[in-house]
Formats: sequence, structure tokens, C-alpha cells
Amino acid sequence: MCLSIPSQVVEIHLSEQAVTVDTMGVKRKVSSHLMTEPLSIGDFVLIHIGFVMNKIDTEDAMASLALYQEIVQKLEAEERES
Repeated sequence: MCLSIPSQVVEIHLSEQAVTVDTMGVKRKVSSHLMTEPLSIGDFVLIHIGFVMNKIDTEDAMASLALYQEIVQKLEAEERES
């Protein structure tokens, strides 16, 4: 199973049909070839194997990111304790 972390579009590369996204502080360029609707800076998207698969609602993205951050914090706390 693959879990996709919501990523925010921070740059658009029209000539390459690509966007740069920020995924929890990590930026990378991904393809937007599969998108049928236009993307804008600030949009939240889900990525799979280097391709934007779909846009998601900002509220849903923020809720998911909060859960991922909680998981990271718990894992870091467990690591410090051991």
C-alpha cells in the first residue's frame, strides 16, 4: 500500500508540464502530465511515483498533515527514549 502525503505546489513549470511541491519541508519537482485541471501555486496535491494524481481540499490536506506530524513526533520521542 502507498500512502501519499499532501504536498503544496510552490512553483509551476509550464514548459515542462511539471510543478515543484513542498512535502513537509522537502521540495521536489514532479510531473503534472496526468492532471486534466490546471494547478496553481498554493494548491495541495497528492503525488504517486513522481506524478500529481489529484488536487485535494486545503482543509483535508491540513488535517492529514497534522496527523503525519503527530506520527513523526511520536516516533522521534520513542527513538529518544530508547
